[in-house]
Amino acid sequence: MALMIIEGCTACDACEPVCPNKAISAGQPIYAIDPMKCTECVGAEEEPQCRLACPADCIVQNPDFVESGDELLAKYGQLHG
Repeated sequence: MALMIIEGCTACDACEPVCPNKAISAGQPIYAIDPMKCTECVGAEEEPQCRLACPADCIVQNPDFVESGDELLAKYGQLHG
């Protein structure tokens, strides 16, 4: 699954620089995660780095983008291949 940012985001910019896929961008009024680029850090890190960095705890699973670990790893390979 890709991740998404929900209400409660304070637009603090903690998540954007730690994303290995550059999937996070500033939105209005909160940040947004591009589900086509989000791999939940599979292929890059053990845990989603944005979740670790988020002080507001507002990054959750995106129910519209259900993907297996293998699919996320393949997506990471396409983005960085």
